[in-house]
Amino acid sequence: MTPTLDPPAAASPAVATPAAADPTGGAPSDRAHWSDELWSAIGDPTRRRMLDLLLAGDGGTATTLSDRLPVTRQAVAKHLQVLDRTGLVHATPSGRERRYQVDEAQLARAVAQLAAVGTDWDARLRRIRRLAEDMERAAKR
Repeated sequence: MTPTLDPPAAASPAVATPAAADPTGGAPSDRAHWSDELWSAIGDPTRRRMLDLLLAGDGGTATTLSDRLPVTRQAVAKHLQVLDRTGLVHATPSGRERRYQVDEAQLARAVAQLAAVGTDWDARLRRIRRLAEDMERAAKR
């Protein structure tokens, strides 16, 4: 069974933000949409590098990340919005900027789902190989 990825959890009303709220209501088809968004988010090499940088340090801002990436601060901010929407990062105000940190629980769910997908495909490929070997043996008879 493939682990499910959770949309960002709804925050308490006192601290609710649009990125933290779950507008989907959690229905299975909506969970699939969140999962699609998550895989689209981490499919981008710049966003994966940003996750690496955030995990290596104690979070960061769009400015600090742009200093370490070959893209503008504005591009970094847009990438961070995508990661925030999927729940992989969360922002807190820090002066005039927002400080981002990785949601390690959501990242762990993503890794677990990726591992499960890999296991499923390994099993499928083993079945295909067995079928091909059976066909080859049958052709030799």
